Amino acid sequence: MSTLKAVYAHLDSLVDAIAGLKRQGLKAGDMAVMAPLPRHEIEELLYEGEPSPVRWFTMCGAIFGGASGFTLCALTQVNWPMIIPAGKPLVSIPCFIIITFECTVLWASFLTLAGLIVNCRLPGFSLPKQVQDPRFSNDHFGIVVDGLEGERLSKARTVLAEAGAVEVTDG
Repeated sequence: MSTLKAVYAHLDSLVDAIAGLKRQGLKAGDMAVMAPLPRHEIEELLYEGEPSPVRWFTMCGAIFGGASGFTLCALTQVNWPMIIPAGKPLVSIPCFIIITFECTVLWASFLTLAGLIVNCRLPGFSLPKQVQDPRFSNDHFGIVVDGLEGERLSKARTVLAEAGAVEVTDG
């Protein structure tokens, strides 16, 4: 298995290289793209049609938070009942809505943060040496393609060079 690193001076060249690699059958997980500033063109091309899985973390946190908030209020009221006149029920939904809502928001935000950290693979202590190029944080764009061999390696090298790479090196 081999690694290729390509450096581009212009965003258009990088976008052409990503499109060419995707035509060769590579997926977003097979490549790491670096840019000195966030560009929506790169994100749209890499992750077209794939919604973020962080939303599932948020939903699970919201369901857990709402259920735990309501359960906390209900069990507290049942274990230490207050004298309630006029035959009203001990566990009444309108009384617990504020705590339920606040717990829903709290746990949804906690699990959203956890989902973000997990899906961004943070902390990134093990970045490959190819990604640690100072030009990528200054004025150049880069792409690192990993796990190629044989015919796919030569095709990927050709695609990267034809897209207008300033430099294409093996890792």
